[in-house]
Amino acid sequence: MTAVLFSLTFLLAAPFWALMIFVPRWSWTKRIVESYLIILPVVAIYVVLMIPVLPELLPLVTRPELPALAEFMSTDTGAALVWAHMIAWDLFVGRWMYLEGRRLNVHPLVMAPVLVITILLAPVGLPLFLIVRKVCDTENRGATVVTRQ
Repeated sequence: MTAVLFSLTFLLAAPFWALMIFVPRWSWTKRIVESYLIILPVVAIYVVLMIPVLPELLPLVTRPELPALAEFMSTDTGAALVWAHMIAWDLFVGRWMYLEGRRLNVHPLVMAPVLVITILLAPVGLPLFLIVRKVCDTENRGATVVTRQ
């Protein structure tokens, strides 16, 4: 079952990435991606994988030690759990980036590569998008979103 859930994890997220990358200006894309619910299928997989190993997982996240964490992640369940965590978080961040890009009217040919990099290497994609956002936010509208001023 773990292998099936592992395989299913990205398949559940991929349609949303496809919408944001390939048809970003389609009216339904924005409607769909605006919903936080797009992340729930992957989160559900995470929860299903997590519950049986919760007693083992809690000490690893509350008092992390590299050898114990490496040992846990070397198991099928540990790897699938980390994968689901990564996919859920990447989709959440990608969703925010897409919506910010739309709000700032960033061209889809700029956003698409940034989103692809985020799928593959989110810790690189996020700062790359923050640079794009800074360049495109000429009126400092990002601060307005946060402060409402």
